[in-house]
Amino acid sequence: MKRIIGDKKRPRMSVYRSNKHIYVQVIDDVQSKTLASANSLQIKSKKAESGSDIAFLVGEKVAIDAKKKGVKQVKFDRSKYKYHGRVKQLAEAARKGGLDF
Repeated sequence: MKRIIGDKKRPRMSVYRSNKHIYVQVIDDVQSKTLASANSLQIKSKKAESGSDIAFLVGEKVAIDAKKKGVKQVKFDRSKYKYHGRVKQLAEAARKGGLDF
C-alpha cells in the first residue's frame, strides 16, 4: 500500500470515518502541522438528516477553513475507505468549495 505524504505546497487531506461520525484534517506532513480540520460533531443542521448530507457539510467546512489558510491544492488521503458514500460526498463538497485534488 502506498503512503501519501503532504507538503507545504500540497498538504494531505486525511479522512477518518466511524460508524456515526466523519472527520477530516488538512495536514502538512513536513512540519507535522494540522492546517484545517472539520468533523460531523461540529455540524448542527436540521436539514441534514443522513450521514451523506452531514459529510457534504463537513467537506464544505474544511474547504472554507483551508482556503482561509491559503491552501488551494491538496492530496486526498481516503485511508482504507472506498471512494463511496460519505467519503465521496465529503470529497465532492471539498471540490465544490474550491479545493483541487
